Amino acid sequence: MANLKEKVEAEFENIEHTLNEMPAYTQLSNLSILELAGVATLIHNFYNGIENILKQIFIALNLSLPAGDSWHKDLLNNAVENNIISSKAKEKLKEYLAFRHFFSHAYALDLYPERMEPLVERCEETYLFFKDEINKRIDKM
Repeated sequence: MANLKEKVEAEFENIEHTLNEMPAYTQLSNLSILELAGVATLIHNFYNGIENILKQIFIALNLSLPAGDSWHKDLLNNAVENNIISSKAKEKLKEYLAFRHFFSHAYALDLYPERMEPLVERCEETYLFFKDEINKRIDKM
Protein backbone atom coordinates (compact mmCIF):
# COMPACT_ATOMS: atom_id res chain seq x y z
CA MET A 1 0.00 0.00 0.00
CA ALA A 2 3.04 2.27 0.03
CA ASN A 3 2.39 3.10 -3.61
CA LEU A 4 -1.19 4.10 -2.78
CA LYS A 5 -0.03 6.21 0.15
CA GLU A 6 2.48 7.99 -2.11
CA LYS A 7 -0.17 8.68 -4.75
CA VAL A 8 -2.62 9.98 -2.17
CA GLU A 9 0.05 12.16 -0.56
CA ALA A 10 0.86 13.66 -3.97
CA GLU A 11 -2.83 14.52 -4.43
CA PHE A 12 -2.96 16.00 -0.93
CA GLU A 13 -0.01 18.23 -1.83
CA ASN A 14 -1.75 19.38 -5.01
CA ILE A 15 -4.95 20.11 -3.11
CA GLU A 16 -3.05 22.05 -0.45
CA HIS A 17 -1.26 24.08 -3.11
CA THR A 18 -4.66 24.82 -4.68
CA LEU A 19 -6.11 25.90 -1.33
CA ASN A 20 -3.12 28.17 -0.71
CA GLU A 21 -3.98 30.04 -3.91
CA MET A 22 -7.63 30.49 -2.93
CA PRO A 23 -8.54 34.05 -1.93
CA ALA A 24 -10.53 34.74 1.21
CA TYR A 25 -14.24 34.26 0.60
CA THR A 26 -14.83 37.84 1.74
CA GLN A 27 -12.84 39.11 -1.26
CA LEU A 28 -14.94 37.42 -3.94
CA SER A 29 -17.42 40.27 -4.36
CA ASN A 30 -14.52 42.56 -5.35
CA LEU A 31 -13.21 40.29 -8.11
CA SER A 32 -13.66 40.69 -11.85
CA ILE A 33 -15.35 37.99 -13.92
CA LEU A 34 -11.94 36.79 -15.03
CA GLU A 35 -10.74 36.54 -11.43
CA LEU A 36 -13.95 34.75 -10.39
CA ALA A 37 -13.34 32.27 -13.20
CA GLY A 38 -9.92 31.65 -11.70
CA VAL A 39 -11.43 31.00 -8.27
CA ALA A 40 -14.01 28.70 -9.87
CA THR A 41 -11.15 26.78 -11.48
CA LEU A 42 -9.48 26.40 -8.08
CA ILE A 43 -12.71 25.05 -6.56
CA HIS A 44 -13.04 22.67 -9.49
CA ASN A 45 -9.40 21.57 -9.10
CA PHE A 46 -9.97 20.99 -5.38
CA TYR A 47 -12.82 18.60 -6.10
CA ASN A 48 -10.91 16.88 -8.91
CA GLY A 49 -8.19 16.12 -6.38
CA ILE A 50 -10.76 14.57 -4.06
CA GLU A 51 -12.04 12.40 -6.92
CA ASN A 52 -8.49 11.40 -7.88
CA ILE A 53 -7.88 10.16 -4.34
CA LEU A 54 -11.11 8.19 -4.29
CA LYS A 55 -10.27 6.62 -7.66
CA GLN A 56 -6.82 5.56 -6.43
CA ILE A 57 -8.38 3.90 -3.39
CA PHE A 58 -10.98 2.13 -5.55
CA ILE A 59 -8.17 0.78 -7.72
CA ALA A 60 -6.13 -0.34 -4.69
CA LEU A 61 -9.18 -2.17 -3.29
CA ASN A 62 -9.95 -3.74 -6.68
CA LEU A 63 -13.32 -2.01 -6.78
CA SER A 64 -14.74 -1.14 -10.16
CA LEU A 65 -14.83 2.53 -11.00
CA PRO A 66 -18.24 3.87 -11.95
CA ALA A 67 -18.88 4.70 -15.58
CA GLY A 68 -21.52 6.56 -17.52
CA ASP A 69 -23.00 10.01 -17.26
CA SER A 70 -23.39 9.93 -13.50
CA TRP A 71 -19.99 8.48 -12.62
CA HIS A 72 -18.97 11.52 -10.52
CA LYS A 73 -22.04 11.14 -8.30
CA ASP A 74 -21.73 7.36 -8.27
CA LEU A 75 -18.09 7.58 -7.19
CA LEU A 76 -19.08 9.55 -4.10
CA ASN A 77 -22.00 7.24 -3.30
CA ASN A 78 -19.90 4.11 -3.81
CA ALA A 79 -17.16 5.55 -1.60
CA VAL A 80 -19.68 5.66 1.25
CA GLU A 81 -21.08 2.21 0.45
CA ASN A 82 -17.56 0.76 0.55
CA ASN A 83 -16.67 2.52 3.82
CA ILE A 84 -13.99 4.67 2.23
CA ILE A 85 -15.61 7.86 3.50
CA SER A 86 -18.47 8.54 5.90
CA SER A 87 -21.89 9.87 5.04
CA LYS A 88 -20.85 13.09 6.78
CA ALA A 89 -17.89 13.48 4.41
CA LYS A 90 -20.20 12.82 1.46
CA GLU A 91 -22.56 15.56 2.65
CA LYS A 92 -19.68 18.02 2.88
CA LEU A 93 -18.47 17.06 -0.60
CA LYS A 94 -21.86 17.07 -2.35
CA GLU A 95 -21.86 20.83 -2.81
CA TYR A 96 -18.45 20.64 -4.49
CA LEU A 97 -19.71 17.85 -6.74
CA ALA A 98 -22.64 20.07 -7.70
CA PHE A 99 -20.29 22.97 -8.38
CA ARG A 100 -18.05 20.71 -10.50
CA HIS A 101 -21.06 19.89 -12.66
CA PHE A 102 -22.14 23.54 -12.86
CA PHE A 103 -18.62 24.74 -13.68
CA SER A 104 -18.22 22.16 -16.44
CA HIS A 105 -21.40 23.34 -18.19
CA ALA A 106 -21.63 27.06 -17.41
CA TYR A 107 -20.21 30.25 -18.80
CA ALA A 108 -17.94 32.46 -16.72
CA LEU A 109 -20.68 35.09 -16.87
CA ASP A 110 -22.83 32.75 -14.77
CA LEU A 111 -20.45 32.88 -11.80
CA TYR A 112 -21.76 34.83 -8.82
CA PRO A 113 -19.60 35.63 -5.80
CA GLU A 114 -22.43 35.08 -3.33
CA ARG A 115 -22.89 31.51 -4.59
CA MET A 116 -19.17 30.76 -4.48
CA GLU A 117 -18.46 32.32 -1.07
CA PRO A 118 -19.77 29.37 1.01
CA LEU A 119 -17.70 26.93 -1.06
CA VAL A 120 -14.53 28.95 -0.62
CA GLU A 121 -15.26 29.53 3.06
CA ARG A 122 -15.70 25.80 3.81
CA CYS A 123 -13.07 24.45 1.41
CA GLU A 124 -10.24 24.03 3.91
CA GLU A 125 -12.50 22.60 6.62
CA THR A 126 -13.96 20.12 4.13
CA TYR A 127 -10.51 19.15 2.95
CA LEU A 128 -9.17 18.55 6.46
CA PHE A 129 -12.20 16.41 7.33
CA PHE A 130 -11.78 14.38 4.14
CA LYS A 131 -8.00 14.05 4.60
CA ASP A 132 -8.41 12.75 8.14
CA GLU A 133 -10.92 10.12 7.01
CA ILE A 134 -8.76 9.03 4.09
CA ASN A 135 -5.63 8.73 6.21
CA LYS A 136 -7.51 6.58 8.74
CA ARG A 137 -8.86 4.41 5.92
CA ILE A 138 -5.43 3.93 4.31
CA ASP A 139 -3.90 3.06 7.68
CA LYS A 140 -6.41 0.18 7.95
CA MET A 141 -5.50 -1.21 4.52
